[in-house]
Amino acid sequence: MLNTIWFLMIFIGIIYGALTGNLNEINNIIISEAGEGVTFAISLIGIMAFWLGIMNIAEKSGLIKSIAKLFRPIIRILFPEIPKNHPAERWILMNFIANMFGVGNGATAFGLKAMKELDYLNSNKKKASNAMIMFLIINMSSLQLVPLTILKIRHDYGSVNPSVIIGPTILATFLSTLVAVIIGKLMEGGSRSRC
Repeated sequence: MLNTIWFLMIFIGIIYGALTGNLNEINNIIISEAGEGVTFAISLIGIMAFWLGIMNIAEKSGLIKSIAKLFRPIIRILFPEIPKNHPAERWILMNFIANMFGVGNGATAFGLKAMKELDYLNSNKKKASNAMIMFLIINMSSLQLVPLTILKIRHDYGSVNPSVIIGPTILATFLSTLVAVIIGKLMEGGSRSRC
């Protein structure tokens, strides 16, 4: 569906540009913005490599296990279906930590591994489990402490103080995650009562 929406927006924009005589301007924008998109993606490689390296070091050093023990009560409340010390806990935690530091694309690998482990625990393969849904809800609400990607964009475009958005980002993403978890838990309760 999203692919269709993007296609229609681009198609309508090109047709409108052709009808209004601005097709040459559209071509110039497409060429310059495509190059800028590639440059931006390449510039993010350093941040991604750094945080993925930090996460791998944290995992190999046992820091992730220590953090997992600290956050286990929260994980137990959010994901009661996951057995204690199951690998899904570790991948969920790594995904959450990467997302909290604003490395969304870097968190994707951890998220995919977490979802794979949650799928192993799911008895009904035709329907997502409550744990899978809660994991997706929390990812979509995007809890962030330090939005590195946004800081990078603000820095690249000459912001005088790129980090001024950290406070509002923490507040906004905390509230969105809290609301998402509450709604998810309410829906879980409703699905249990219907079973």
